[in-house]
Amino acid sequence: MDIFEKCYQFTRSDEAIAAGLYPYFNPIREVKGNKVITADGRELIMVGSNNYLGLVGHPRILQAMKEAIDRYGSSTCGSRFLNGTLTIHEELEEALARFMEMEAALVFSTGYQTNLGIISALVGRKDYVVLDNMDHASIIDAARLSFGKTVKFKHNNPDDLERVLKNIPEDAGKLVVVDGVYSMEGDLADLPRLVPIAKKYGARFMVDDAHGMGVFGEGGRGVVEHFDMMEEVDLVMATFSKSFASLGGFVAGKKKVINYIKHFARSLIFSASITPAQVAAARAALDLIINEPERRHRLWEISKFMKKSFEEMGFDTGKTESPIIPLLIGTEEQLFMMWKMLREEGIFANPVLPPAVPPDKTLIRTSYTATMTDEELQKVLDAFYKAGKAVGVI
Repeated sequence: MDIFEKCYQFTRSDEAIAAGLYPYFNPIREVKGNKVITADGRELIMVGSNNYLGLVGHPRILQAMKEAIDRYGSSTCGSRFLNGTLTIHEELEEALARFMEMEAALVFSTGYQTNLGIISALVGRKDYVVLDNMDHASIIDAARLSFGKTVKFKHNNPDDLERVLKNIPEDAGKLVVVDGVYSMEGDLADLPRLVPIAKKYGARFMVDDAHGMGVFGEGGRGVVEHFDMMEEVDLVMATFSKSFASLGGFVAGKKKVINYIKHFARSLIFSASITPAQVAAARAALDLIINEPERRHRLWEISKFMKKSFEEMGFDTGKTESPIIPLLIGTEEQLFMMWKMLREEGIFANPVLPPAVPPDKTLIRTSYTATMTDEELQKVLDAFYKAGKAVGVI
């Protein structure tokens, strides 16, 4: 069979586009604060972004990016391993290590590559990587790329984690990896119960805190700080594409471990390094995360208000404990109709389908930004109430 045959048989996206119900790859031509202008000229309030602290477009970040371009140019045109390490890469890593109160940090070009690099470097042929069955796709792909054996435990279930670890040979290397905040449902990893079990069986523990960094914890250090477990977790990974308003990722931990990853992570060695502008953006954002905690406070004020308001309308928001507020919809037909109505009402939100969620448990994923105004929030609530009533969700 022609390997392209599957491509010719895939018609679902074309059918959705023809029906006006295709919610993906919709281009945005302009960003205006918390609003976006789409290619067809519509102005929509954005509740689908991970710009939690509202730092995208911050003057200090934009100025830092411009200065980096003037000094270093647009790209390194090389990997960190060879010609692609700039002084600002190392300065950012040192600042991140201080911020995380860990010995060292290492910067990658994307968050996805960060997970690929860490896990594939550490997990060898005789090792095991133990995943929560709701872990992010980048963690799952990283486990596949490693030469070790992958085993999963039931979502956030300490008893099932113990069952899994108990069945792994004592002399095998073991790495447990969880999300700090689960990106679709918005719930948190139960670190206070999971970490002690990992330690009991000699496993190392890693947290992907992409959605928690800058948002949780007194100092913005994420879910690990939120649970007061900075001394208990071995590795913390996060991205720059959310609270840091940039692109890239980093891992923090013991100096010897970070140095090993630095020399064996294929996604670091065989990729061009993060661009000067994005490094500068992440560095400036880190300063703002540290020095402007009021952004985090405002984000939590908004998140609690929106969750309470949605629940009072009759929406099911699941088990979220974060600024990610999912609204459980039901069938795919209801989901697409809801998405279309929200768009017509001036709201940009993200529809989520299987396999990202179980069948008949589709959801609209909303997330919030610290700079959103009360007027914008009310417009969002009014639109969701109207659409939810119309499609029979509430």
